[in-house]
Amino acid sequence: MAETLKKGSRVTGAAREKLAAELKKKYDSGASIRALAEETGRSYGFVHRMLSETGVSLRGRGGATRGKAKAAAAAGS
Repeated sequence: MAETLKKGSRVTGAAREKLAAELKKKYDSGASIRALAEETGRSYGFVHRMLSETGVSLRGRGGATRGKAKAAAAAGS
């Protein structure tokens, strides 16, 4: 996929639809936006926009969360 794209070149028409479908498939199977951006040689924002255009439900950022459950656990200790 990456060899067909030149960095900074516009992606339009059928090529854009094909790229969007490939990105969607890989994202849905667990690849991160950052990994897809690196693989394609495009920016994080470009990949994010392409995924949004295809209607993908973007995952949350993950990591530690703050909230009632953590506060309750700390109070219970």
